[in-house]
Amino acid sequence: MEFFNNHNKLFTTALLLFLFLTIMVCIMPAMTNQRINAALPNAIPLSEDAIKGKALYISNGCVACHTQQVRSIEMDNVWGERPSVAADYANNYRTDFWRNTATLMGTERTGPDLANIGQRQPSADWHLPHLFNPRIVVKESIMPAYPWLFTIKDKLEKGDTEVNIPEEFMKGRKGKVVATEEALQLVAYLQELKQAKLPNGTPEPEFLYPKKPGLANTSKPGAEPEMDGAMLYSNNCQSCHQANGEGLKGAFPPLKGSKVVLDDNPELMLDIIMNGYNAQDQFGEMPAVGTNNRLKPAEIAAIMNHERTSWGNNSRKVTAAEIEKLIKSLE
Repeated sequence: MEFFNNHNKLFTTALLLFLFLTIMVCIMPAMTNQRINAALPNAIPLSEDAIKGKALYISNGCVACHTQQVRSIEMDNVWGERPSVAADYANNYRTDFWRNTATLMGTERTGPDLANIGQRQPSADWHLPHLFNPRIVVKESIMPAYPWLFTIKDKLEKGDTEVNIPEEFMKGRKGKVVATEEALQLVAYLQELKQAKLPNGTPEPEFLYPKKPGLANTSKPGAEPEMDGAMLYSNNCQSCHQANGEGLKGAFPPLKGSKVVLDDNPELMLDIIMNGYNAQDQFGEMPAVGTNNRLKPAEIAAIMNHERTSWGNNSRKVTAAEIEKLIKSLE
């Protein structure tokens, strides 16, 4: 009992036991993981601007509402091409000696997962208005606005990056909205969040618990059920082209009245969906939505038919078989 009555021996022993357990349970396993786990061969380290953007991502509280981990369940298929693996985070390093904040996997999904946002949405013309006021591109968004990342000027100066903001979101303010250096750095970080391809021959993890694709309720009795094109459009296209199909001026082209959408030959429209499109200075870059989201021919046909028959558009509908044949010709 003398040991327990001697506070010097008691607390010294407790401290040594704590340090021993810390080394054995925390530090050594972490060092072992760092030694045996390497980044994927195709992974690209963050650029200098992206590293600064990562610090802004943390300081502005983005990590509180966004995860960066694609779980291995089918409902996460929309966020990445595959479930996340440990090697996806091997390129993340401590911020500095005192701060870790290396892996921002997050714990809550108030907003969508961002593990592959740079692939899903590569255009700064989308990210910048979204940061200024998320309701510009996603009407139902509950994300807070970050107007302090922008300045309003009477006229543009050399090197300024102007952001196209609809008048109704200017709240009576006049002038040109210009992205600050911090806004551009934050966007650079988001653009570089991409899932690297697994090495050839590596088995790709599967998404578990597959869900049934959305079906429309308009199919006739005895007929094959139709895909819900409106829902698929909402999930894959609406954040850029908007629910009314009018797009976003200066950022994303309208589908309403579009010659590409109304063309009787759907090949060009399909090519854009499958391979993306870069309109240079006219509009923001469109990702390869069909390829990235692994949309099936029936799903693509449903989206195309929704776009070709909505908002006053009146073009012939395409079939899944027709789209499947065209996809093969594009490969």
